[in-house]
Amino acid sequence: MQRWLNGYVTVVDRLSGAVGICAMYLIFMMIGILLLDAITRNVIDIPLSWCIEAAQFTLAAYYFTGGAMTLRDDDHARMDLFYERLSDRGKAKLDIVTSVCLVFYLAVLLIGALSSTEYAIKTGETRFSMWNPSMIPIKVLMCCCIVLMLLQSASLIIKNVRTLRETAAAG
Repeated sequence: MQRWLNGYVTVVDRLSGAVGICAMYLIFMMIGILLLDAITRNVIDIPLSWCIEAAQFTLAAYYFTGGAMTLRDDDHARMDLFYERLSDRGKAKLDIVTSVCLVFYLAVLLIGALSSTEYAIKTGETRFSMWNPSMIPIKVLMCCCIVLMLLQSASLIIKNVRTLRETAAAG
């Protein structure tokens, strides 16, 4: 069982890292889109109707795809009023509690995202604008990234339980 859990943690951590690296490059894509918009609108006076929305979709994709790596690397925001003063065992206990709360939140979010994606697919939902892009790709991406964050949250719980066991055995 321990071997399987270690394998799970390794696979999910690597997957989160790979998706997170892709997310980092989305910033350059967004900058390119906004630069194209600025040049076409201000220099050659041919405004492109799709640039701002494409940049918004790219930013949304950036946030979604970067979430799991942020969890893996412990780079998320934390109210650190007393956390740093806790022992490793205390930190692990608190992290398990917050991870369980995160799993609940992400599960509810996933239910809503799946419902919204199903609606978008059934109705062929598009954004009401001049460009009129389909909402299906960004909603599917959102669902996939929420699932990856759930998997990463489970990985965090496994790591913290491991820390609790190690500190109990050492102490």
